[in-house]
Amino acid sequence: MLFSPNDLSECLREWDDLEKDYEQIQDTHRLYKQKLEEVSKLQNSCSSAIARQRKRLGELTLSLKGCKKTPLTSTLSPKEIESIAEMEESIKDKTNVFFEMEAFLPRKNGLYLTLVLGNINVTLLNKQAKFAYKDEYEKFKLVLTVILFMFSFTCRFLFSYRVLDALFNFLLVWYYCTLTIRESILISNGSRIKGWWVFHHYVSTFLSGVMLTWPDGALYQMFRNQFLSYNLYQSFVQFLQYYYQSGCLYRLRALGERHTMDLTVEGFQSWMWRGLTFLLPFLFFGHFWQLYNSMTLFRMFQLPECKEWQVLMCGCSYMVLFMGNLFTTLRVVYQKYMNNEDKSKPM
Repeated sequence: MLFSPNDLSECLREWDDLEKDYEQIQDTHRLYKQKLEEVSKLQNSCSSAIARQRKRLGELTLSLKGCKKTPLTSTLSPKEIESIAEMEESIKDKTNVFFEMEAFLPRKNGLYLTLVLGNINVTLLNKQAKFAYKDEYEKFKLVLTVILFMFSFTCRFLFSYRVLDALFNFLLVWYYCTLTIRESILISNGSRIKGWWVFHHYVSTFLSGVMLTWPDGALYQMFRNQFLSYNLYQSFVQFLQYYYQSGCLYRLRALGERHTMDLTVEGFQSWMWRGLTFLLPFLFFGHFWQLYNSMTLFRMFQLPECKEWQVLMCGCSYMVLFMGNLFTTLRVVYQKYMNNEDKSKPM
């Protein structure tokens, strides 16, 4: 409750209390700044120590490889060979530990984040903040997937206006641009999304931007319904993937088999082996729909009336998406299958 002074004595007493609180606040803030400086020194010390350790481990790894390749290898005793194997295994373990450590230390932004955000430090320094940001990223994807599904349904079956189509494509550009930025921040904080699934969103951003600039005309109208139908299906599959993958990740994290910062991403992942027969047909159908889109656009580009450069660019983008998605999915399935085969072999 706020205090309402009625006379001068009460005002003076309230002022004295405020002065005491003010001095306490100053002391607390002074201590806070001191601790911040100490934390900053510890961060720099840890980062330097990890860098030195990594360099020495790298040199040691090269030396061990040289020992194994030299003719003297034949003279090594079984105990020495075993020691080399133990050191190599320990080096791998230390590398993983350093990765975990660096997730809680400030690091330089990658090229993309530097271009977008500058040199702002985006490292979150506690597990609660990291997990909250990851959880918010997952919710963002889910909400936008539902919105994009409804938007594409409206454009496909209810209204056929180029302005509405442009708004839909602008939403796609914004969505994929936002995903690339958020994923870069998550990678800086220890998430292990990498490879094709990162590049996939850059290609999708480019494709959506090209579609946004495609002027209305006969060729645009020829491809419009196919494009909107594809986006309807893609949103549906992404919705299925989110719930399936989030369920898999929840179970694997509870068993301690997955990192807490692992994400649900487009495509098939090695940890999604259970329920494979349910999800893979949807994924492969979507991949070959991308091929169908690409071939349709290449045929349109050969028409005499084709003057828009967007036709060829969209066709190439869909072809890149098809090849990347298909080969990455097949590679993950093959690797997981071979791992299961190895485990099933009798010792």
